[in-house]
Amino acid sequence: MRTYYVYIMASRSRALYTGVTRDLTRRLSEHKQRLFPGFTATYNMSRLVYYEDFRNIRAAIAREKEIKAWRRSKKIALIESRNPTWVDLSEVWYGKADPSLRSG
Repeated sequence: MRTYYVYIMASRSRALYTGVTRDLTRRLSEHKQRLFPGFTATYNMSRLVYYEDFRNIRAAIAREKEIKAWRRSKKIALIESRNPTWVDLSEVWYGKADPSLRSG
């Protein structure tokens, strides 16, 4: 069975980006290396501050749309409910070993 992820990335200035992916590790690496032009590259979205996992892609997409429709204050409350200091969760996973996964 596959796992899908809804995730929130943040810049140092706490600009937010919500996305959905099947491969969270690969997608984070793409964001951190700014491989694709767009919002996350422009605003240096380099910190994974929140994520949820799902077994069903439709449920994951519905949750992504739900979060994207929220006010910023509600997104911040969601992040801080699990990650009050906005630590980069991917650094906890990978430590300092992989420079492509470090915060920018």
